[in-house]
Amino acid sequence: MSIIQSARRERPIRYEKGRKDQTRKRVVDVASAQFRAKGIDGTGVAGLMADAGLTHGGFYAHFKSKDDLVREALAAVSERSLKTWKAEAEAARESGGDGLEAIIRRYLRTVHRDQPDRGCSVAALAPEVARNKPEIRAAMAEGAQDLVAVIAAELPSSMGPDRARDVAYAIFALMIGTLQLARVIPDEALSDAVLRSGQDAALRLARQDG
Repeated sequence: MSIIQSARRERPIRYEKGRKDQTRKRVVDVASAQFRAKGIDGTGVAGLMADAGLTHGGFYAHFKSKDDLVREALAAVSERSLKTWKAEAEAARESGGDGLEAIIRRYLRTVHRDQPDRGCSVAALAPEVARNKPEIRAAMAEGAQDLVAVIAAELPSSMGPDRARDVAYAIFALMIGTLQLARVIPDEALSDAVLRSGQDAALRLARQDG
């Protein structure tokens, strides 16, 4: 067999592997959106596979179980949020602004309230995940820790690392609770006011002397 013939035989293998990776990513993307919109229990494997343009039977070619997909989806959302937060803070600092204020105001805005399927998985799924298996709780907790670390890094250095960590958790918890409450309130004007009050409260925490 010639070298050219050998290469031709190998090409489909590389192509298939790349296509499988793309398919897996598509399933994760669809699942992460549906989990945030409908909840984990409210999202069926057959439905999300159909929305991804795939058959139900093809699911197990990519994931061992629904729990496996849930963990990967949570990790994917957290990674995207982490990149977004870091970029938002850096852009604000480069323009002479406050990195943490940029994060807080972006998080507690109406578009995030109105589009949970595209937003923070902690705000959308924490109550459900808290009742789930330890490994799924651990996946969300790890992502939350990474986001808290971004907040802590934006706090005044005078706080010290331990105090900054504690304040960062308080700020993140306030942000999550504010967003969840704003989503519950049917009166749009009142819901908007809750978002604004949450922004103000989070910024007061961030700007305390420590």
